[in-house]
Amino acid sequence: MKKYSIYADTSVFGGCFDVEFEKESKKLFAEVTEGKFALVISTTTLRELHKAPQRVQMVLSELPPQFIEFIEFTEEIGFLRDKYLEAGILSPSSISDAEHIATASVAQVDFVVSWNFKHIVHFEKIQSFQAVNLLYGYKPINIYSPKEVVEL
Repeated sequence: MKKYSIYADTSVFGGCFDVEFEKESKKLFAEVTEGKFALVISTTTLRELHKAPQRVQMVLSELPPQFIEFIEFTEEIGFLRDKYLEAGILSPSSISDAEHIATASVAQVDFVVSWNFKHIVHFEKIQSFQAVNLLYGYKPINIYSPKEVVEL
């Protein structure tokens, strides 16, 4: 069975402490621990987690490091992030959300998981991210909520 690489944005970490998202968020990280997924995180993820409550930060520190891949911010990620903003997919106030998608696209992950239904997991946003990716030579990005990914 193929091990999928997944990019989890910060909302999934916080979801472990939200009644609505807790079950699927915890299951996703359990499946990472079981080796089903390789978790991809980034400079953006760490920056946002640094501002989060301690219990949210602990979710990452409790995961086995051998199943985590870290992606440093690069000029290429910045370029693609800026193209999403220039295309009007997201406003400059949502620059971190654009950076998450750009990082996942540059890293060629299998899919992104997020609970951010306003800026990321929304059919119009997904189509727009995919269009910009294709325009600049990146593969279309697959974006899902954890609910669509985990086995319950």
